[in-house]
Formats: sequence, C-alpha cells, structure tokens
Amino acid sequence: MIATERLDLVLLTPVLDDLVEGRRDRAAEVIRAAIPDWWPDEHDLGFLRFRRDQVARDPSAGEWLVRALVLRETREVIGHAGFHGPPGVNALKDERAIELGYAVFPEHRGRGYATETVEGLIRWAGERGIHAFVASVGPENEPSLAIVGKLGFTHVGEHWDEEDGRELEFRLDIPGAAARAEV
Repeated sequence: MIATERLDLVLLTPVLDDLVEGRRDRAAEVIRAAIPDWWPDEHDLGFLRFRRDQVARDPSAGEWLVRALVLRETREVIGHAGFHGPPGVNALKDERAIELGYAVFPEHRGRGYATETVEGLIRWAGERGIHAFVASVGPENEPSLAIVGKLGFTHVGEHWDEEDGRELEFRLDIPGAAARAEV
C-alpha cells in the first residue's frame, strides 16, 4: 500500500480476477474498502482484464500496476491509479522511465485527489530508484493537463492511442524523486 495524506493506494493485483468476474463483495473484503455498485463499468472492466493478462504474462509486474484510491476517512474506493507496467513500459519506450495512469470517479473530482495520487506514485517509484516519469494525456483533458503542468512535466511529443485517440506525451525527470515528491 502507498499512503498519502488522505488516501491509501491499495494494490488491486490480488483481486483482479474477482473484479473481472463480478465478485465485487469479495474484492471489497480483501482490499478492506467499499467499492461503488457501478464499478467496474464496461470501460474499466476492459482495462482490468488487460491488467490481469499483463500479470499472467509477467507476475513481477503486479506491484507496478493498478491500485484502488481508497479515501482513508470513509474507506471507499474513489478511483484507481498505477503505472502502465514496470520500468520500460511507457509511451516513450524509455527503459528507465515509468508511465503513470490515474482516474478519479466523477463525484470525487476537483478535490486534489489526482495530484495527491500522482505525488504518492512518484514518491513510491523514487524509493525504488525510478526518477523518470511519463504521462500521456488527451489534449481535451484539461484537469490532467493542469496536473502534469503543476507537477513540472514537460511536453515532449504525442502519439495515437487506438482506444483514446490523440494523446500528448509528457515527461518528468526528478533526481532524488523520493525526497522531492513529499510535497
């Protein structure tokens, strides 16, 4: 688990099968958090299947993948976040970099949870020697563009994603990431 000021980022790898197979109650029991009745929706169900298949191919990738954003005060899941895979799995194909991904459920947006999550992920990865971070953001996703801007990411390119369309690529290099991310 990764702890931030208000959130526990709880690894979902142990419950991916449960979530994909509709055993939400069992998953909630294992992660010790309430999961919204509507989640995972069709989009996230496909995403969770993809992550489950990733772990099946490479079990060591599990710690890098998806985590539930659990609001500590209420113990409810308010989103998910993680990395696209272990170092080297990123849009820039940089062996030393790791790509971040995050989603906060609509009713919890605008409260700084995404920024807090990204900072927590950067700190955690920095403690494991990772100091290069990538984020791919749709050009219309103003909240995420604001987050990468606030955290000092630099726009370095763009690519076409088959599922999401055009995405802008951002990079952040932090010598000593673990110390700096404790904002």
